Amino acid sequence: MQLNQDRKINAFAELGKLLSDFISGKLNNTEIKASLNNKIEVASRQNPWFDKKSIIHSLTGISYMLKKAKITEWLTRYENELQKPINSKNIAVIMAGNIPLVNFHDFLCVLITGHNFIGKLSSNDSVLPIALSDLLINIEPDFKNKIHFTTGKLSDFDAVIATGSDNSSRYFEYYFGKYHHIIRKNRNSIAILDGSENKKSLEALSDDIFMYYGLGCRNVSALLVPENYSFQNFFKAIENKKEVFNFYKYRNNYDYYKAVFLVNKTPHLDNGFVLLKKDNGISSPLSVLYYQEYQTKDSINAFVRNNKDSIQCIIAPDRYNFEFESVPFGKSQFPELCNYPDGVDIVRFLLEIN
Repeated sequence: MQLNQDRKINAFAELGKLLSDFISGKLNNTEIKASLNNKIEVASRQNPWFDKKSIIHSLTGISYMLKKAKITEWLTRYENELQKPINSKNIAVIMAGNIPLVNFHDFLCVLITGHNFIGKLSSNDSVLPIALSDLLINIEPDFKNKIHFTTGKLSDFDAVIATGSDNSSRYFEYYFGKYHHIIRKNRNSIAILDGSENKKSLEALSDDIFMYYGLGCRNVSALLVPENYSFQNFFKAIENKKEVFNFYKYRNNYDYYKAVFLVNKTPHLDNGFVLLKKDNGISSPLSVLYYQEYQTKDSINAFVRNNKDSIQCIIAPDRYNFEFESVPFGKSQFPELCNYPDGVDIVRFLLEIN
Protein backbone atom coordinates (compact mmCIF):
# COMPACT_ATOMS: atom_id res chain seq x y z
CA MET A 1 0.00 0.00 0.00
CA GLN A 2 1.35 3.39 -1.04
CA LEU A 3 1.90 6.12 1.48
CA ASN A 4 -0.63 8.87 0.91
CA GLN A 5 0.51 12.44 0.59
CA ASP A 6 -0.63 13.54 4.05
CA ARG A 7 1.36 10.79 5.75
CA LYS A 8 4.49 11.68 3.79
CA ILE A 9 4.15 15.37 4.58
CA ASN A 10 3.47 14.71 8.26
CA ALA A 11 6.46 12.38 8.53
CA PHE A 12 8.90 14.90 7.09
CA ALA A 13 7.39 17.70 9.17
CA GLU A 14 7.82 15.58 12.30
CA LEU A 15 11.43 14.92 11.30
CA GLY A 16 11.94 18.66 10.99
CA LYS A 17 10.45 19.25 14.43
CA LEU A 18 12.65 16.54 15.93
CA LEU A 19 15.79 18.11 14.44
CA SER A 20 14.72 21.57 15.60
CA ASP A 21 14.20 20.27 19.16
CA PHE A 22 17.57 18.51 19.07
CA ILE A 23 19.37 21.69 17.97
CA SER A 24 17.63 23.85 20.57
CA GLY A 25 18.19 21.33 23.37
CA LYS A 26 14.45 20.69 23.80
CA LEU A 27 14.49 17.06 22.61
CA ASN A 28 13.26 14.89 25.48
CA ASN A 29 13.97 11.52 23.88
CA THR A 30 17.34 10.69 25.44
CA GLU A 31 17.88 7.69 23.17
CA ILE A 32 17.50 9.68 19.96
CA LYS A 33 19.53 12.55 21.41
CA ALA A 34 22.39 10.20 22.30
CA SER A 35 22.24 8.51 18.91
CA LEU A 36 22.36 11.81 17.01
CA ASN A 37 25.27 13.07 19.10
CA ASN A 38 27.09 9.81 18.42
CA LYS A 39 26.47 10.04 14.66
CA ILE A 40 27.75 13.63 14.62
CA GLU A 41 30.91 12.54 16.41
CA VAL A 42 31.45 9.60 14.04
CA ALA A 43 30.83 11.79 10.97
CA SER A 44 33.37 14.33 12.25
CA ARG A 45 35.99 11.63 12.72
CA GLN A 46 35.29 10.28 9.25
CA ASN A 47 35.59 13.71 7.62
CA PRO A 48 37.36 16.45 9.64
CA TRP A 49 35.71 19.16 7.49
CA PHE A 50 32.41 18.09 9.07
CA ASP A 51 32.94 19.57 12.50
CA LYS A 52 29.99 19.75 14.89
CA LYS A 53 29.28 23.38 14.02
CA SER A 54 29.01 22.57 10.29
CA ILE A 55 26.76 19.58 10.90
CA ILE A 56 24.48 21.62 13.16
CA HIS A 57 24.33 24.30 10.44
CA SER A 58 23.15 21.63 8.01
CA LEU A 59 20.57 20.19 10.40
CA THR A 60 19.31 23.72 11.08
CA GLY A 61 18.83 24.32 7.34
CA ILE A 62 16.93 21.04 7.00
CA SER A 63 14.69 21.76 9.98
CA TYR A 64 14.03 25.21 8.48
CA MET A 65 12.69 23.72 5.25
CA LEU A 66 10.76 20.85 6.89
CA LYS A 67 7.96 22.89 8.38
CA LYS A 68 4.56 21.48 7.48
CA ALA A 69 3.28 24.79 6.11
CA LYS A 70 6.36 25.16 3.91
CA ILE A 71 6.09 21.61 2.54
CA THR A 72 2.36 21.97 1.88
CA GLU A 73 2.78 25.31 0.10
CA TRP A 74 5.69 23.97 -1.97
CA LEU A 75 3.66 21.02 -3.20
CA THR A 76 0.57 23.01 -4.19
CA ARG A 77 2.16 23.78 -7.58
CA TYR A 78 2.19 20.02 -8.30
CA GLU A 79 -1.18 19.29 -6.71
CA ASN A 80 -2.88 17.80 -9.78
CA GLU A 81 0.00 15.46 -10.62
CA LEU A 82 0.49 14.33 -7.02
CA GLN A 83 -3.15 13.31 -6.75
CA LYS A 84 -2.75 10.77 -9.56
CA PRO A 85 -1.65 7.18 -8.80
CA ILE A 86 2.09 6.79 -9.36
CA ASN A 87 4.06 3.92 -10.79
CA SER A 88 6.97 4.06 -8.36
CA LYS A 89 10.40 4.05 -9.99
CA ASN A 90 13.84 3.46 -8.52
CA ILE A 91 15.73 6.75 -8.47
CA ALA A 92 19.51 6.54 -8.04
CA VAL A 93 21.02 9.57 -6.35
CA ILE A 94 24.80 9.85 -6.55
CA MET A 95 25.53 11.84 -3.45
CA ALA A 96 28.22 14.48 -3.03
CA GLY A 97 30.21 14.90 0.15
CA ASN A 98 31.35 18.51 0.05
CA ILE A 99 29.10 19.61 2.92
CA PRO A 100 27.03 17.58 5.40
CA LEU A 101 23.78 16.13 4.03
CA VAL A 102 24.09 18.10 0.80
CA ASN A 103 21.67 15.75 -1.01
CA PHE A 104 18.91 15.78 1.59
CA HIS A 105 16.67 17.83 -0.72
CA ASP A 106 16.99 15.10 -3.39
CA PHE A 107 16.08 12.51 -0.74
CA LEU A 108 12.99 14.53 0.16
CA CYS A 109 11.92 15.06 -3.47
CA VAL A 110 12.25 11.38 -4.41
CA LEU A 111 10.20 10.16 -1.46
CA ILE A 112 7.58 12.93 -1.49
CA THR A 113 6.77 12.09 -5.13
CA GLY A 114 6.25 8.41 -4.26
CA HIS A 115 9.41 6.98 -5.82
CA ASN A 116 12.05 4.74 -4.27
CA PHE A 117 15.35 6.28 -3.20
CA ILE A 118 18.65 4.54 -3.94
CA GLY A 119 21.48 6.61 -2.49
CA LYS A 120 25.07 6.07 -3.63
CA LEU A 121 26.87 7.33 -0.55
CA SER A 122 29.92 9.55 -0.70
CA SER A 123 32.86 8.27 1.33
CA ASN A 124 33.01 11.80 2.81
CA ASP A 125 29.43 11.66 4.10
CA SER A 126 28.25 8.10 4.70
CA VAL A 127 27.01 8.42 8.28
CA LEU A 128 24.58 11.34 8.43
CA PRO A 129 22.28 10.41 5.49
CA ILE A 130 21.61 7.00 7.03
CA ALA A 131 21.08 8.57 10.45
CA LEU A 132 18.33 10.90 9.14
CA SER A 133 16.81 8.11 7.08
CA ASP A 134 16.58 5.94 10.20
CA LEU A 135 14.85 8.76 12.06
CA LEU A 136 12.34 9.16 9.22
CA ILE A 137 11.64 5.41 9.15
CA ASN A 138 11.15 5.44 12.91
CA ILE A 139 8.52 8.15 12.41
CA GLU A 140 6.90 6.47 9.38
CA PRO A 141 7.85 2.76 9.08
CA ASP A 142 6.29 2.42 5.61
CA PHE A 143 9.25 4.38 4.24
CA LYS A 144 11.56 1.47 5.08
CA ASN A 145 11.11 -0.41 1.82
CA LYS A 146 11.45 2.79 -0.21
CA ILE A 147 14.96 3.73 0.96
CA HIS A 148 18.21 1.97 0.14
CA PHE A 149 21.81 3.13 0.52
CA THR A 150 24.88 1.62 -1.09
CA THR A 151 28.60 2.25 -1.34
CA GLY A 152 28.95 -0.19 -4.22
CA LYS A 153 27.88 -0.30 -7.84
CA LEU A 154 24.42 1.01 -8.65
CA SER A 155 21.92 -1.38 -10.22
CA ASP A 156 18.19 -1.72 -10.89
CA PHE A 157 17.43 1.96 -11.24
CA ASP A 158 15.20 3.88 -13.65
CA ALA A 159 16.56 7.42 -13.35
CA VAL A 160 19.64 9.17 -11.98
CA ILE A 161 20.33 12.39 -10.11
CA ALA A 162 24.08 12.94 -9.92
CA THR A 163 26.03 15.70 -8.21
CA GLY A 164 29.73 16.22 -8.80
CA SER A 165 32.49 18.28 -10.35
CA ASP A 166 32.83 19.31 -13.99
CA ASN A 167 35.13 16.32 -14.50
CA SER A 168 32.84 13.79 -12.86
CA SER A 169 29.85 15.17 -14.80
CA ARG A 170 31.47 13.93 -18.01
CA TYR A 171 31.78 10.49 -16.45
CA PHE A 172 28.15 10.64 -15.35
CA GLU A 173 27.00 11.67 -18.84
CA TYR A 174 28.86 8.73 -20.37
CA TYR A 175 27.46 6.10 -18.01
CA PHE A 176 24.01 7.46 -17.28
CA GLY A 177 23.12 9.46 -20.38
CA LYS A 178 20.70 6.78 -21.61
CA TYR A 179 18.59 7.07 -18.45
CA HIS A 180 16.30 9.88 -17.36
CA HIS A 181 18.81 12.04 -15.55
CA ILE A 182 19.78 15.26 -13.84
CA ILE A 183 23.54 15.76 -13.86
CA ARG A 184 24.91 18.70 -11.92
CA LYS A 185 28.24 20.34 -12.59
CA ASN A 186 30.38 22.61 -10.47
CA ARG A 187 28.74 25.89 -9.47
CA ASN A 188 29.55 28.68 -7.04
CA SER A 189 27.76 31.71 -5.67
CA ILE A 190 28.45 35.42 -5.90
CA ALA A 191 27.61 38.45 -3.77
CA ILE A 192 27.02 41.98 -5.02
CA LEU A 193 27.96 45.01 -2.93
CA ASP A 194 27.34 48.70 -3.62
CA GLY A 195 29.36 50.20 -0.77
CA SER A 196 26.37 51.27 1.35
CA GLU A 197 26.17 48.04 3.37
CA ASN A 198 26.28 48.43 7.14
CA LYS A 199 28.23 46.23 9.54
CA LYS A 200 25.24 43.98 10.24
CA SER A 201 24.75 43.23 6.53
CA LEU A 202 28.43 42.47 6.02
CA GLU A 203 28.49 40.23 9.10
CA ALA A 204 25.56 38.32 7.62
CA LEU A 205 27.46 38.04 4.34
CA SER A 206 30.34 36.44 6.24
CA ASP A 207 28.03 33.46 6.91
CA ASP A 208 27.49 33.08 3.17
CA ILE A 209 31.24 33.07 2.66
CA PHE A 210 32.58 30.98 5.54
CA MET A 211 29.81 28.56 6.55
CA TYR A 212 31.07 25.01 5.86
CA TYR A 213 34.49 26.66 5.39
CA GLY A 214 33.38 27.75 1.91
CA LEU A 215 32.96 24.21 0.55
CA GLY A 216 29.34 24.46 -0.61
CA CYS A 217 28.02 25.50 -4.00
CA ARG A 218 25.92 28.13 -2.21
CA ASN A 219 28.99 29.62 -0.54
CA VAL A 220 30.10 32.98 -1.93
CA SER A 221 33.38 32.60 -3.79
CA ALA A 222 33.36 35.90 -5.72
CA LEU A 223 32.35 39.49 -4.99
CA LEU A 224 31.15 42.16 -7.39
CA VAL A 225 32.01 45.59 -6.02
CA PRO A 226 31.84 49.17 -7.38
CA GLU A 227 34.96 50.77 -8.78
CA ASN A 228 37.43 51.95 -6.12
CA TYR A 229 35.58 50.00 -3.44
CA SER A 230 37.31 50.10 -0.06
CA PHE A 231 37.44 46.74 1.71
CA GLN A 232 38.18 48.31 5.10
CA ASN A 233 34.62 47.94 6.47
CA PHE A 234 34.27 44.53 4.86
CA PHE A 235 37.38 43.23 6.61
CA LYS A 236 36.24 44.66 9.96
CA ALA A 237 32.83 43.04 9.66
CA ILE A 238 34.10 39.56 8.79
CA GLU A 239 36.50 39.44 11.74
CA ASN A 240 33.82 37.38 13.47
CA LYS A 241 34.82 34.46 11.21
CA LYS A 242 38.54 34.43 11.95
CA GLU A 243 38.01 31.20 13.88
CA VAL A 244 38.13 29.33 10.55
CA PHE A 245 41.90 29.84 10.73
CA ASN A 246 42.03 27.57 13.79
CA PHE A 247 41.09 24.58 11.63
CA TYR A 248 44.28 23.10 10.21
CA LYS A 249 42.82 22.04 6.86
CA TYR A 250 41.54 25.54 6.14
CA ARG A 251 44.78 27.08 7.42
CA ASN A 252 46.83 24.82 5.13
CA ASN A 253 44.90 26.16 2.12
CA TYR A 254 45.40 29.74 3.23
CA ASP A 255 49.13 29.24 3.78
CA TYR A 256 49.52 27.55 0.41
CA TYR A 257 47.77 30.22 -1.65
CA LYS A 258 49.41 33.04 0.27
CA ALA A 259 52.80 31.53 -0.57
CA VAL A 260 51.79 31.13 -4.23
CA PHE A 261 50.64 34.75 -4.45
CA LEU A 262 53.80 36.02 -2.78
CA VAL A 263 56.17 33.93 -4.91
CA ASN A 264 54.38 34.93 -8.12
CA LYS A 265 54.02 38.53 -6.95
CA THR A 266 50.27 38.30 -7.51
CA PRO A 267 48.49 41.42 -6.20
CA HIS A 268 46.09 40.52 -3.41
CA LEU A 269 44.55 41.68 -0.14
CA ASP A 270 45.09 39.74 3.07
CA ASN A 271 43.31 40.08 6.42
CA GLY A 272 45.11 37.16 8.06
CA PHE A 273 42.61 34.39 7.29
CA VAL A 274 41.25 35.03 3.80
CA LEU A 275 42.90 36.30 0.62
CA LEU A 276 41.16 38.61 -1.85
CA LYS A 277 42.32 38.49 -5.46
CA LYS A 278 41.07 40.63 -8.31
CA ASP A 279 39.87 38.11 -10.87
CA ASN A 280 37.03 37.74 -13.38
CA GLY A 281 36.44 34.13 -12.32
CA ILE A 282 33.73 32.78 -10.06
CA SER A 283 35.15 29.55 -8.65
CA SER A 284 37.93 30.64 -6.32
CA PRO A 285 40.21 28.28 -4.36
CA LEU A 286 39.37 27.58 -0.74
CA SER A 287 40.53 30.46 1.52
CA VAL A 288 40.54 32.83 -1.49
CA LEU A 289 37.80 35.24 -2.55
CA TYR A 290 37.78 36.63 -6.07
CA TYR A 291 36.49 40.13 -6.64
CA GLN A 292 35.89 42.30 -9.65
CA GLU A 293 34.73 45.87 -10.07
CA TYR A 294 31.64 47.00 -11.96
CA GLN A 295 30.57 50.37 -13.33
CA THR A 296 26.81 50.06 -13.88
CA LYS A 297 23.88 47.86 -13.01
CA ASP A 298 23.70 46.85 -16.66
CA SER A 299 27.24 45.48 -16.48
CA ILE A 300 26.22 43.34 -13.49
CA ASN A 301 23.19 42.00 -15.36
CA ALA A 302 25.41 41.18 -18.33
CA PHE A 303 27.92 39.38 -16.12
CA VAL A 304 25.19 37.23 -14.57
CA ARG A 305 23.72 36.40 -17.98
CA ASN A 306 27.12 35.40 -19.32
CA ASN A 307 27.90 33.22 -16.32
CA LYS A 308 24.47 31.82 -15.45
CA ASP A 309 25.61 28.21 -15.92
CA SER A 310 28.35 28.67 -13.32
CA ILE A 311 26.34 30.54 -10.68
CA GLN A 312 24.32 28.67 -8.07
CA CYS A 313 22.84 31.67 -6.29
CA ILE A 314 23.30 35.43 -6.02
CA ILE A 315 23.42 37.21 -2.70
CA ALA A 316 22.24 40.82 -2.89
CA PRO A 317 19.61 43.04 -1.24
CA ASP A 318 16.20 43.34 -2.91
CA ARG A 319 16.65 47.09 -3.18
CA TYR A 320 19.16 46.56 -5.99
CA ASN A 321 16.24 45.53 -8.21
CA PHE A 322 18.21 43.38 -10.67
CA GLU A 323 16.69 41.34 -13.48
CA PHE A 324 17.60 38.09 -11.70
CA GLU A 325 16.52 36.47 -8.43
CA SER A 326 18.70 36.98 -5.38
CA VAL A 327 18.76 36.04 -1.71
CA PRO A 328 19.45 38.38 1.23
CA PHE A 329 22.80 38.50 2.97
CA GLY A 330 23.19 35.63 5.41
CA LYS A 331 20.55 33.39 3.79
CA SER A 332 22.42 31.54 1.06
CA GLN A 333 22.70 28.34 3.13
CA PHE A 334 19.02 28.30 4.03
CA PRO A 335 17.32 27.71 0.67
CA GLU A 336 13.58 27.36 0.32
CA LEU A 337 12.17 24.08 -0.95
CA CYS A 338 11.60 25.59 -4.40
CA ASN A 339 15.23 26.77 -4.71
CA TYR A 340 16.33 23.82 -6.81
CA PRO A 341 20.05 23.23 -7.44
CA ASP A 342 21.08 24.51 -10.88
CA GLY A 343 17.51 25.79 -11.34
CA VAL A 344 16.23 22.34 -12.40
CA ASP A 345 12.81 21.49 -10.97
CA ILE A 346 13.49 18.07 -9.41
CA VAL A 347 9.86 17.38 -8.50
CA ARG A 348 8.70 18.08 -12.06
CA PHE A 349 11.45 15.80 -13.36
CA LEU A 350 10.37 13.01 -11.03
CA LEU A 351 6.68 13.38 -11.82
CA GLU A 352 7.34 13.16 -15.55
CA ILE A 353 9.26 9.87 -15.32
CA ASN A 354 5.99 7.95 -15.34
